[in-house]
Parts: sequence; C-alpha cells; structure tokens
Amino acid sequence: MPQPTTPGLPAALSRLDQLTNWERKLRGEMRVGLEPMLDLMQRLGDPHRSFRAIHVAGTKGKGSVCALLEAGLLRAGWRVGRYASPHVDRVNERVSVLGSEVDDEALAKAIMQVLDRYEGAKQAATAGEDATWFDVITAAAFVVFRDAGLNWAVVEVGLGGRLDSTNVVFGEVAIVTNIGLEHTEILGTTREAIAREKVGILKPGATLATTLGADDEAGRVLQERADQLGCDVLRTDLAGDATIAETNIALVGLVLEHLGRQGESVLEGDVKGRPIGPELLQPDVVAKARLPGRMERFDFVLPAALRRGRETVPLIMDGAHVPFNIEAVLRDITRLSDVSGECVAVVALASDKDAPGFLGVLSRYVSDAVFTEASGSGRAHVAEELAEIWRSLGMAGEVEPDPHKALDRALEKASERGGWILVTGSLYLVGALRNTVSGTIG
Repeated sequence: MPQPTTPGLPAALSRLDQLTNWERKLRGEMRVGLEPMLDLMQRLGDPHRSFRAIHVAGTKGKGSVCALLEAGLLRAGWRVGRYASPHVDRVNERVSVLGSEVDDEALAKAIMQVLDRYEGAKQAATAGEDATWFDVITAAAFVVFRDAGLNWAVVEVGLGGRLDSTNVVFGEVAIVTNIGLEHTEILGTTREAIAREKVGILKPGATLATTLGADDEAGRVLQERADQLGCDVLRTDLAGDATIAETNIALVGLVLEHLGRQGESVLEGDVKGRPIGPELLQPDVVAKARLPGRMERFDFVLPAALRRGRETVPLIMDGAHVPFNIEAVLRDITRLSDVSGECVAVVALASDKDAPGFLGVLSRYVSDAVFTEASGSGRAHVAEELAEIWRSLGMAGEVEPDPHKALDRALEKASERGGWILVTGSLYLVGALRNTVSGTIG
C-alpha cells in the first residue's frame, strides 16, 4: 500500500493563509489570549514541553539576542532550535533547527499537522477554533522542535509577552531586552504598562535577565514582578553609550554565564565539560548570529550613469520602527568609519507606529528621504502622510509608493551628493528590497 506523501510547503501555506493573520491587519481589534494555543498544544501532545526553553521579549534587539543565544549554545554542542518573527524573505526563517532554516518538508508536515488539530477544534467547538495564523505557525515550530529531538529552544515573543502565543512555554530564563512605546493600542500607553505585559513571560522558578536597571520606571515593574514570583534578576552593567551590538552581547553573555553556574556545560570540543559562559561568543560565533535587515550593510553597485567617480554606494538596511530604536541604529552608524556623507533614507512605516516620533529622530541624522509603502503588512502609513509630517519638520523629501522606484530615486540622490542610503521603518520594506540589493552588491 503506497504511503501518503507530505503536501508541499506552498500547499500548506495556502491552507494556513485562510486563517486570520494579525501581522498583516490593523491590530485595534486583535484577539489576545492563550486559550486557543493551549487547546492546540493539548491536541498535539504538548510539543512545547518536549524541550527546555529560553524566552525572549523586548521592544528592540530580541531577534538579535535570540540569534546570539542560538549561536553560542550551538558552539557548546547543544541541540538547539530558534523561533523568530517576522520573516524577511521566507517563512522558513522563523524556525531554525541546529543553526539552519527548517526545510520545506518538515515545516509543511508540521503546519498540516497543526491545521488538522485546528479543524478538530472547530468540529468540537473548543478554544482552538479561534486559532490565528500566528498561533498555528508557532505551534508548528514547536512540533518541528519536538520531531527534531532538540533539547533547547530559544523562543522570541511575537507581540507583548503575557498573552503572546509563545507564552505556553516555560522559559527557564526569561529575557526582557528593553522597553519602549510600541503597539500601544494593545499593550498600553506607558512604558510601565508595556513592561507589565512583557514581563508576563516570567514564571515561578525562572530567572529574569534584562538591560533595564531597577531605577528605571519600566525596570521597577520588572523587579516588582520578579519579587512577587521569587525570581532572581540578572542585569547588564554597561556604559550609556554602548552600541547595540555591545549591549546584545553583554546580555547574552550574562545569560550564558548564569546557565554555566546552574551546571550546564560544553558538550564537545577541546573544552568539553567546562561550564558554559560568555567566552562562547567568539567573533565567528557573533558573525553567524547576524540577521537580515538588522544593521545589514551592502555596497550597492551603481548603474554606469550614476557613478560620478565611484562604483558603489553604501546601503544599510534596518527594520527599526520605533523612535528609540532608530535613534540607537543611527547613533551606531555615525560611528562607522566607512559610512560618511549625507544620508538619503527610504522609509515605510506601519500605520500603528509613531510616525511623528520616528521621523523626528530621523530628521536629526538624515538630509533627504523618499517615502514609500510596504504593502506586505496590510497596514501601512500612506507615503504622502509621512511626507507631510517630514515637510512639517522643515525637511526635504518626496513620495514614491513603489518601493523599487523609491530605491532608484534614493540612489540618484545619494550618487549626486556622494552620500549613502538607509532603508528603514519596516521589515516588510526590507523584505521587498533585500533581494534586489543583495543581487547587485560590490
């Protein structure tokens, strides 16, 4: 009797896309709650309990922190997976197994398995019938991790923390990288309120790690919750002008050192048996942890007509979308010795972002901008609205809704001025342009 074949990934994604995807919709009426996920987990045999987890929340840096943790633990010889969101080019980016994107067949199989349980929940009219696109892809990641026999997973929160789909896992270490104003229509309008949502990933018996001091208004909320639960708190101790990379490495090093003190050790290599620690974060390990669209540098080859004495223009892609994130990104870029001259930005923002705040920061670093729209989110600010805010700040800019044409205009401007280009405001924008940019690098 022939064995059934696994449907291809396109078929699985087509079926998945029938569910509500709040990443691509206005989030004012977004359903939040763990009941659908818990129902799916039970129907799947609780795959989230098959591995140990480190759970990571925060306004910025959580993706890079997850990637660093994964790379460090892999260097120690552990069988590690990583779950992340959103993706830039392919949905497979969200699920990493032993340092590589999950293959199409394994992901398709897991998605179909979860969707079958979702259909069962619909027939039984249980909580799982309300599962969303993100619930299902999260559950599929946990199925992949179980089936791959992983012993650890680094799990990135999608939105918030307390009611996020990922919060069915028990994170032995719960990380809150930092707190800024974001998704205020869902998480609250103050840093304290947002901190309460993000620290919701902390559970009794876990350890909290953060960059926020106890004297910070959001840091106090984290400390209070840790005290209520009887959890220890680990904090970085860095100078205020530390770069994003330095901050992320320090935080991950702190977590690795804690795991080493808890008895976790290197499983292979010359130092087998030694407690794990920050020394795992060697330069080659850090290099492997770099993510697309996060301070990603290209030397874009200019068309012959635009060269004006140089063949390439520096181009940096970063999906920063909140004011304090873009401030940190631009501050770090100004320290680069090989990026100079006027900056021309290509900008798109989702409609739920703080456009005046974001553009106010950008205006202190950027001389000109081309505003466009990243339609993949389904909730983009109209480019002309962004341009109006920009002009009200006394800045020069123009509108080109098509991202590729917007990049062409930025190239012309940067070439004329001997400057460089920043693509920012949205990972959807980065995803729309990244293949074009990476295909024409020097």
